[in-house]
Amino acid sequence: MGGCQPTTPNLDGEENLIAAAQSIVKALETNKNLTNDARKILADLGTQLSSIARASEKKGEEEGEGEQKGLCEVEEQLNRVQDRVMKWEEKQSMIWDCGPDEAYEYLKAVDEACKLTESLESLNLAKDSEEDGLLQRAHDILQTAMVRLEEEFKHLLVQNRQPFEPEHMSFRSSEDDTVDDGSTVSFGDESVEDVVQRDSISRVSEEYIIELVHPDVIPDLKSIASLMFDSNYGRECSHAYVSVRKDALDDCLFILEVEKFSIEDVLKMEWNTLNSKIRRWIRAMKIFVRVYLASEKWLSDQIFGELESVSLACFAESSKSSILQLLNFGEAIAIGPHQPEKLIRILDMYEVLADLMIDIDTLYLGDNDSSVRMECQDVLRRLADCAKATFLEFENAVATNISSNPFPGGGIHHLTRYVMNYIKTLADYGKTLDVLLKDHEKEGQVSNSPDMSPVSEVDNGSSEGSSASPVALHFRSLLSILECNLEDKSKLYKDDSLRHIFLMNNIHYMAEKAKSFELRNILGDEWIRKHNWKFQQYAMNYERATWSSILSLLRDEGIQNPGSNSISKTLLKERLQSFYLAFEEVYKNQTGWSIPDSQLRDDLRISTSLKVIQAYRTFAGRHISYISEKHIKYNADDLENYLLDFFEGSPRSLHGSHRK
Repeated sequence: MGGCQPTTPNLDGEENLIAAAQSIVKALETNKNLTNDARKILADLGTQLSSIARASEKKGEEEGEGEQKGLCEVEEQLNRVQDRVMKWEEKQSMIWDCGPDEAYEYLKAVDEACKLTESLESLNLAKDSEEDGLLQRAHDILQTAMVRLEEEFKHLLVQNRQPFEPEHMSFRSSEDDTVDDGSTVSFGDESVEDVVQRDSISRVSEEYIIELVHPDVIPDLKSIASLMFDSNYGRECSHAYVSVRKDALDDCLFILEVEKFSIEDVLKMEWNTLNSKIRRWIRAMKIFVRVYLASEKWLSDQIFGELESVSLACFAESSKSSILQLLNFGEAIAIGPHQPEKLIRILDMYEVLADLMIDIDTLYLGDNDSSVRMECQDVLRRLADCAKATFLEFENAVATNISSNPFPGGGIHHLTRYVMNYIKTLADYGKTLDVLLKDHEKEGQVSNSPDMSPVSEVDNGSSEGSSASPVALHFRSLLSILECNLEDKSKLYKDDSLRHIFLMNNIHYMAEKAKSFELRNILGDEWIRKHNWKFQQYAMNYERATWSSILSLLRDEGIQNPGSNSISKTLLKERLQSFYLAFEEVYKNQTGWSIPDSQLRDDLRISTSLKVIQAYRTFAGRHISYISEKHIKYNADDLENYLLDFFEGSPRSLHGSHRK
């Protein structure tokens, strides 16, 4: 506008009404039939109407002059605000880089622009008028200022980002939010992995957060956000915040060594590579949710704290793509093939995500359209289904493991070692497996197993039989499947003695592994007692199969002369030679057999020695007068020493000569 000029006010509704009344009075005065009294009344009415019209006109002129005076003042204020706003449009530097005074003055100018705009809008000025142009100017100035504030807002967020160093960082407790000095709680040289595992800070409700943005600029960011939302530019402010924090969250994942993989990429990975990626994912999830996301939520609350819904929306939008990137990897693992070697890692992923669900629900509480929470729950369900299917597939793999050749030396089969070490590791996930397997109890198969018969006692807090936990039922079922498989494998041996050694070794190995604290609590002492008895039975079966026929050679039956009770030296000599040949054959074979457990090996040697050596000593001593020393090939001590060579897994031969 070129300047403030006086204007003539337009007639309002009251002035129009007075003019109409005056016209009626004049029309009535022309009527010649009116009485003098009527004419006098009309004359008085006309005078009054004229007075009212003059008073109304004067009032309108005064109001117009006052209104014009007000608009002039608004225009002057607007000119001053425009000068202060446009001054910074001509400069290359950022306002907040020039000090707090400049920032304060700019915020004050923008606040005035906002109030002037509201004042002009409240006047409800007519369109196309000169005053409407004043309102448009106010809008233009405000928009220019808002664009600048958006740039300053982003600049402050970017330039004041704090470095994220997972290996060493300080944490601010949520209880310290009221501390003015910005003090932090430092855990010295503890790694962030140690910190996120601590019970005291394992939940968002008790989180220890890090300063993602320097605390000194939080009040400035809050002031800018508040002013932009008050000026109806909240969407622009939110968009600026989300765009900057999205980049920061992406950087966080990069620092945590989380790579972007498609589901196809994950499915093509070799197990060693995938195993490494899963370990990294587990570490990243705990740090990202419990430390970084908690800190991100805290930052959003600090800036948009008075606008709770805005704070949550900004946090949810900025963090969505990053958390979904992590969950996408979990989904890829869950839909992959059900390979037994993956089960431990799948359970690790499931437990971590299940444990973090409380944190995630707390972080996104109130977000009605939270795709993050729904996606977390979906991935958790998929991991659970994958873990169950993988465990059941493992049972099937054990049942269908077929061998075409007997296991060398009758030692502990690699399948036995694999299964026992596998379930020993799985025992650490007992509570989780109880939850996952509770709907998959194979009651028919389990109840028919000879090792699953219910008993009344409870050992070490572990219930047996029908009262056992789902994981106990499945573990016992799996081991019954393994025993059946071992029984089938033992039939590949042509030598019954070696068959018993094989079963003894493997059942003993199973029983010893079951004595570990974790497995004992699941399988129970009754299961261990039964399998101790089983391997001892196989040891006895071995002794009978190997030595019964040999020890029968050391009996007196059949060495007498025909028709007499006298000993036949010839028959006695033949009997001893047969014994030596049989012993040498057993020695040759069974030194090549294997009993890996030293205690079990020694126990079986001692048991065998007690039977064989005692029988030999008794037989030789009883008939020493009938035997020439040259016919004694081995004395008792020799045989006892030779028995010490048994079950070492290295075949040997005896080449002894008679003693003089």
